[in-house]
Amino acid sequence: MSKILDQIKRNEVPAAVMHSAAKGALPLEPGEMLEILVYLTHNAVFAQEARMTLARWDAESAVKILSDPNAPAEVLSYYWMEGNRRPSLMPALIENPAISEGMLMELAGESRRETIGFLMASPRARKSPAVIEALSVNPSLYPKELAELKGEAKPEEAPEPGHPDHEAHTAHQEWHQEHAEEIAAEEGKPFQLVGEDEKSEAPPHASAVAADHPEAAAPAPAQDAASAMAAAALGLQARAHAHQDEKDRLTVLQRLGRMNASERVKAAFTGGREERAILIRDGARVVQMAVLASPKLTDPEIETFAAAKNVSENVLREIARTRRFMKNYNVGRNLVNNAKCPLDLSLHLIKNLMVYDLKSLRFNKGVPETIRNVAAKLYREKAGPSREGKRE
Repeated sequence: MSKILDQIKRNEVPAAVMHSAAKGALPLEPGEMLEILVYLTHNAVFAQEARMTLARWDAESAVKILSDPNAPAEVLSYYWMEGNRRPSLMPALIENPAISEGMLMELAGESRRETIGFLMASPRARKSPAVIEALSVNPSLYPKELAELKGEAKPEEAPEPGHPDHEAHTAHQEWHQEHAEEIAAEEGKPFQLVGEDEKSEAPPHASAVAADHPEAAAPAPAQDAASAMAAAALGLQARAHAHQDEKDRLTVLQRLGRMNASERVKAAFTGGREERAILIRDGARVVQMAVLASPKLTDPEIETFAAAKNVSENVLREIARTRRFMKNYNVGRNLVNNAKCPLDLSLHLIKNLMVYDLKSLRFNKGVPETIRNVAAKLYREKAGPSREGKRE
């Protein structure tokens, strides 16, 4: 026990020092400071502030402390409690031998989705038959995970070099390791899409055409029953295709909806264009970034994402900061013309637009007035007096 903690327990410390302790501001080693903070969580005056300090404590420092088998038992117990668990700290706690096997079994049997992923990835937990047994009866466990625990699942084999999916598979493995903590933090959260589907502009209804052009509504003299039946058959066929397309789309959505965050990240790398078009709108930022990191992503897809109004601001910012995307002029132009694009990005990118794009941007009511005004100013500067005087 530290000397200061001993003094705090004996009420020999001034209130000002107690306040500094609750803020984590004492000049002490991190392990000693955490021990004091955990003790203060039971103090009637400073408990709330001490809990807030513990909640925002630097993760890297906390991991180092919680990985130590000699860490204070009170500190380990505090972060092990369900209400105090932090995803970034759970792997260190699970691997720490100071956390008993009984505690692991209890966690395995009743933990939620966000914790199951840590146990499945833990070498210590996977080596314990008792923990595996407790985990196998957890109702939150996915069938695929249960099969893996029972040894029924075959390890995934990487595609051979030269295979179209080899590069995507390799990129996924590297990216997954680099972002393991972010992926783990999303485990157990429901699959949700951001934004609303953009409504495509439908062609004019037949009745509207008929109102403007009565002669078009009148049946042609040569039209007979056979041609009418053929037209009806074509209409039915078109509706059937549309229905099938919608059915296929729902199937992909349903399949993605049954995946956890780790599986959706993999689909972002190795899936097809349709999967990426859906996952770019995933509510989990780590999945959005996985889509943009996929080597299978094409220029036309990036152009579409840059123009989309149903993606998150994170996506647009990541596109703008990625050099390989911004080498494509159309991507920058689409971002500036996108009403969803943050103003600071648009103001930075608008300087790269060509004269004819600036000309049309001046009248784009879908972007902020500031962008239209800047476009008008840049257009006058780039067009020069000869064009400026011409009638537009």
